[in-house]
Amino acid sequence: MDHMFIQDITTQNLEVVPEEKALSIMDLIFNGGLPGQIIIGVLFVLLFVAIYLYFERLFAVKAASKLDRNFMDQIREHVAKGNIQAAKILCVQQNSPVSRLTEKGIARIGSPLDDINTAIENAGRLEVYKLEKNVGILATIAGAAPMIGFLGTVIGMVLAFHQLATSSGQPEMGSLAEGIYTAMTTTVAGLIVGIIAYIGYNHIVVKTDKVIHQMEATAVDFLDLLNDPAE
Repeated sequence: MDHMFIQDITTQNLEVVPEEKALSIMDLIFNGGLPGQIIIGVLFVLLFVAIYLYFERLFAVKAASKLDRNFMDQIREHVAKGNIQAAKILCVQQNSPVSRLTEKGIARIGSPLDDINTAIENAGRLEVYKLEKNVGILATIAGAAPMIGFLGTVIGMVLAFHQLATSSGQPEMGSLAEGIYTAMTTTVAGLIVGIIAYIGYNHIVVKTDKVIHQMEATAVDFLDLLNDPAE
């Protein structure tokens, strides 16, 4: 009898232990209702666009930063010898923003230095525009994604409280809580996309600034070369 009594007590204790419910991300996405699924879908598209633009710009900036260390020495040698055509050919072979700026200045040799400087500056603005192409979209995604996620959360919470207000009888707090934390997934997704886009944007900006400084330094070296080509 004692053995059976102890077994009954053990069984009752096991029955009162609450069952833990696993929190699955996929369940949160697919059970969040149509508005939440639409918001998550939009955020996934923004994430794909952000990743694509990041790597596309990263490879473009890396290609633009490649330059032979002896490039300006070779240009100086050709200009000192009066071999302008060879200097132009060297610029074409390099095919970089720095070489294109130098080629623009070489094409203006014989003109006043102010005109050469203006031509280089105009070419530099065009090269900067090419380097910064679509980078603004990354910044837009970094700012818009968290707001879109928060919008999904607000919509989800409005629907959850509307269901609570219109429900007949005693409201189920478990269902309300489940609806709220399901709605919060859009904010989490928006923050993740925004953080990724923000980090990618800043990394591209830093890389682009290095190329721009390289272009500015080359322009100064070229103008100094024209001032005293014999050196």
